[in-house]
Amino acid sequence: MTQQNEICAIEVSRVSQVVRRDLAIISAAGSQPESHYIVVSVHTKTGHTGYGEATVVPAWSGESQDSAASIVNQLLAPLLIGEDPTHVAALADKMDRYLIGNPFTKCALEMALLDVSGKILGVPVVTLLGGPRRAPEIGLKFSIGAFSPQEAARVALHAKSIGLKAVKVKVGLDVAGDIARVTAVREALGDDFRIAVDGNGGWLENDALLALPHLEALKVNCIEQPLRRGDFRNCARLRERTHIPLMLDESVFTRQDAMEAIRQEACDIISVYPGKNGGITRSLEIAQMAAVAGLRCTIGSNLEMDLGSAAMLHVAAALPSLASAVDHDIIGPLYYDEHFTSSPIQFRNGCAVLPDGPGLGVDFKP
Repeated sequence: MTQQNEICAIEVSRVSQVVRRDLAIISAAGSQPESHYIVVSVHTKTGHTGYGEATVVPAWSGESQDSAASIVNQLLAPLLIGEDPTHVAALADKMDRYLIGNPFTKCALEMALLDVSGKILGVPVVTLLGGPRRAPEIGLKFSIGAFSPQEAARVALHAKSIGLKAVKVKVGLDVAGDIARVTAVREALGDDFRIAVDGNGGWLENDALLALPHLEALKVNCIEQPLRRGDFRNCARLRERTHIPLMLDESVFTRQDAMEAIRQEACDIISVYPGKNGGITRSLEIAQMAAVAGLRCTIGSNLEMDLGSAAMLHVAAALPSLASAVDHDIIGPLYYDEHFTSSPIQFRNGCAVLPDGPGLGVDFKP
């Protein structure tokens, strides 16, 4: 390590954003009218600064703004200060050995390390990940909350009006209401629009079996996390009963989770994204496991803002097994009226666009 490359300071900023009321997510996992973040700034002796974002939702990962800020300030910053920020994989391993869990908090630091490494080397993060495997435009699906059928249809038409070509509808509450909601969205969008459903672990196996023939008739192209977290056995049984691809999200936070999903043949697709998996490095490792097992991956979301979305786009560009028949969730910035980066993520033709420039390609704007 050269002394110039040392991390000399790490700062934490707290940011909160109100989700647009007409689009706020309601699901079997609860509602999200407001989102809370921390932004981590990693400074080096060379004068470079890298930024990382954590989307913290206690009901999702057990993390909050207070816990994330405290962990960075008291535990992880002292662990990393004085280290070479370009040794990203080693530092990710070091954080995992030192602290159990807290994936979004660790991800914010790893994201900032990759951002500052890219700036030091003058290359985008995707180059540090081995280079892009595909074009910089990643196809998206808009997430429609568990609204009434009429409101769900309204949000679906909004998604279509901003150029998106796919949606996913929140289900997992009660089967009759869920099917009515998906039916309303299908009627609003027509037969050729791609529609997935996301149960957020809300159904029991019997509920899902009751819903399957209706979802098949409605030409749903993916069923995401229909059963509770970790229920690999029953997901495998459900998968045998339908031709619709089954995706696991909440069930796969870690590499060990992915191994169990693969071992039990519990899914066709694994949802990965840096925050949930504890960093970009871990998302890539899970995607490699999926690729070896013949599975695809999609990029999931916890309503990340532009920094987190940029990280997700770099991952999407580099993944070996990115799904093409099912679209991705790099959609967080579309749910807010304000941004806290100097250059927001660009959306066009139903896609999010990988930012240009070194590092993540976007910078925090306090």
